[in-house]
Amino acid sequence: MDLTTRSESSLMTKAVQPWQLRMFRRTLKKQQKLARLLKTVGPLDGQRCLLLTCGDNNGALNWHFREHGGQWTWADMEENSAAQIAALTGDPVLGVDKDAPVLPVPEQYFDVVMTIDVHEHLQETERLNQELARVTRTGGKVIVTTPGGEPQKWANRIKRLLGMQAADYGHVVDGYSASALQSQLQAAGLTLSAHSSYSRFFTEMLELAINVVYVKLLSKKSKARVEQGQIAPQNQEQLHSVEKSYRVYSLVYPTFWLISQLDRLLFFTEGYAVIVTAMKE
Repeated sequence: MDLTTRSESSLMTKAVQPWQLRMFRRTLKKQQKLARLLKTVGPLDGQRCLLLTCGDNNGALNWHFREHGGQWTWADMEENSAAQIAALTGDPVLGVDKDAPVLPVPEQYFDVVMTIDVHEHLQETERLNQELARVTRTGGKVIVTTPGGEPQKWANRIKRLLGMQAADYGHVVDGYSASALQSQLQAAGLTLSAHSSYSRFFTEMLELAINVVYVKLLSKKSKARVEQGQIAPQNQEQLHSVEKSYRVYSLVYPTFWLISQLDRLLFFTEGYAVIVTAMKE
């Protein structure tokens, strides 16, 4: 059984662009995340790659990674997100149990294994880290992203004051620092090679404002079913239910984007989300 995804992509014009990609074009943090991760993975021609996510993923990131190159396999821990990924990419999506995370793939199969914002959703991460190491070939790369979660940072303090808890994001913990992730991956037998971050104060505050409005106001008025832990529309029905508000957001998005660029002035600080890269030797 071929576990890689199809590498062919459809030509998508503005007129027929799927809602997931249109929505992605109005994101702040996710676009920063994609840019940083593409720089981290580098060229992927001929490489087998795995992307594991855990909800909060409508497939737009998957689509962009496939466009970047490589032979991709998708996996997700949430049924709804898996359906959205499959609908956009046309590829099968492997299901992974959040409580017993076993990746249904052979040992040493992938050149690159990436998890995007998964660890903070789990009660314990040891088994997942062991699985990441198991399915990575010798010489391969493991990339892990999570929120930083440092309680002393200003945006996180403001988040708590506004009543936004880990559960509102579907998280078990607020996140992990780069050093905490590094320790976890080392315990799984992986060798650390690099770490970086993204989303500094201004972007984080804008994202917080958007999340608060959706979680505290819009989701409660939505005619579509919204599960706890959803901080933005996750399917077309939910997006349609807040269509008027989303149109307003689309109008002010250029201003939001300009404000987020003030993060460049904070180049000397660490971002609120971390990326850790490790090698299997």
